[in-house]
Amino acid sequence: MTSQRKSQLKHTQLITPIEKRIFILRGERIMLSFDIAALYGIEPKALVQAVKRNIDRFPEDFMFQLSAEEFQNLKSQIVTSSWGGIRRARPYAFTEQGVAMLSSVLHSTRAVQVNVAIMRAFVRLRKMLVGNEELTRKVNELEKKYDAQFKVVFDAIRNLMKPVPIQPKHIGFRANTKKTS
Repeated sequence: MTSQRKSQLKHTQLITPIEKRIFILRGERIMLSFDIAALYGIEPKALVQAVKRNIDRFPEDFMFQLSAEEFQNLKSQIVTSSWGGIRRARPYAFTEQGVAMLSSVLHSTRAVQVNVAIMRAFVRLRKMLVGNEELTRKVNELEKKYDAQFKVVFDAIRNLMKPVPIQPKHIGFRANTKKTS
């Protein structure tokens, strides 16, 4: 196996678990601070401290702290905690831009490698989303196209289903109304 192939395989093996750690919250794809810290191999507290030392690099659209309600909802959705027990502090959520900004705050080799893998995971999810949007658009186009074509068929069927007015049949003899002269 070539070194390039090994490298691609290693990145693919890393991206898949990362994709499972990307959630949608407040309409944004995000990763939680403790998941990012685990990938970097550092404590969540150390990650948050590094971010707080450089808070001007993390506007609200890059990073935000979960509300108490969001945190409770998250805890109830994840039955088996991979977090190492109950967390008291509400985690931070990092958008794709926030994760990219982390590379300027954390300077280890592992942080750079993990950041590259995370960015690839975000890109892969974006491509899948675009693919789904395109599929939805095509289905809608086909539906509109065939709705117009099938309208003719359905109209014809409805016309065939309409009851034909029946002329009442007279019972008995008919008198000849013609007068003979």
